[in-house]
Amino acid sequence: MANEGKTIKITQVRSGIGTKKGHREVLRSLGLRRIRHQVERPDTPAVRGMVHKIKYLVEVEES
Repeated sequence: MANEGKTIKITQVRSGIGTKKGHREVLRSLGLRRIRHQVERPDTPAVRGMVHKIKYLVEVEES
């Protein structure tokens, strides 16, 4: 795999209040709990798909 060992930093920048239930569940499954909370996750297609679903709520940094 090309991105072996790579990670991405995901920061929540908007609230999940008022969003679809599925989007709130994705936030929670990524481990994001509040605005400005940052988590580091492996750069996998599954994680990228989750981030794409809630791209209006988060910012992503390559690391």
